[in-house]
Amino acid sequence: MSTFIIAEAGANHNRDWKTACRLVKVAAASGADAVKFQTYTSEDLYSSSTPDFAGYRNIPDLIRSIQMPREWHKDLKALCDDEGIEFMSTPFDDRAVDELVSVGVARIKIAAFEAKDPRILRKVGSTGLPVIFSAGVGTSFGDIGSIITILREAGSPDVTVLHCNSAYPTPPSDAALSQIPLIKSVYGGVSRVGYSDHTMGIVAPPVAVALGAELIEKHYTLDRSQSGPDHPFAIEPHELSQMVRAIRDTEQMLTIKQGMTPSESDRKMWKALRSVVTSRTIKKGSVISVEDVTTKRPRIEGSIPADLYYDVTDGSKIAQRDMPADHILDEGDIA
Repeated sequence: MSTFIIAEAGANHNRDWKTACRLVKVAAASGADAVKFQTYTSEDLYSSSTPDFAGYRNIPDLIRSIQMPREWHKDLKALCDDEGIEFMSTPFDDRAVDELVSVGVARIKIAAFEAKDPRILRKVGSTGLPVIFSAGVGTSFGDIGSIITILREAGSPDVTVLHCNSAYPTPPSDAALSQIPLIKSVYGGVSRVGYSDHTMGIVAPPVAVALGAELIEKHYTLDRSQSGPDHPFAIEPHELSQMVRAIRDTEQMLTIKQGMTPSESDRKMWKALRSVVTSRTIKKGSVISVEDVTTKRPRIEGSIPADLYYDVTDGSKIAQRDMPADHILDEGDIA
């Protein structure tokens, strides 16, 4: 099954409609399966008494400066439909869930920081839609099972858990991608498993796919130099396209080789294989010995392949004609 790729636009629209439209078109052109925004309001997300932290002053004002206008939902969904890419947005309050359901989203993503809130889990699960959640900071391995249970009991039979490190950006040493097969081994029977990537660059997502991730989520922006909390660690349009191609290439590489591949079946490749070759002049009627033959390239049509060397030299094979040194043996030369 093809990896589901979510291009995470987040708040990188800068509250500019034309920028949001460009983000949709960039995601569609990259080959991603979905483009995802975020739906919240400052009043519902942070208390007005929130202290300054993480280098930011007046968090509620910051959120107001980047929150997506909710009236965009319908038009963004229509644009995504026109561009052939799925519209998604992460809801951060009950009203956002209802609004997204009303415009016809196919699935809902729960952010890592909200995944431990049972009230939000039950609200999202009650939609009956497929649900994706990130298991990031504050979510232990055991918590994953509890979250899946809450969502399923609330009404969502289709749950995907994304391994996630919530640091923005995540250093490679903290990506812990080996967590993906571990989650699959424990929870794979009741949930799909994917990866929400916050590392710099595009190396981690294809590695995650090689380790079993079935869904990839990655932040992108039109320009990493723009101001705003999510721009600096996001990838740019050309990198998004490269990431999608790398994931699709990785999928093709994850096959089991059975016999000769189509590329190896080209007879020209065989010339680099070895055949049994005479190492000295051999007279007709001679018993072939290890002193008489060796192995060398090439392998050609009708030649005796090198893997039959010990059959040729087992003392039972007789030369059927005179042969010079460095002669490539064919099937009629011995019997």
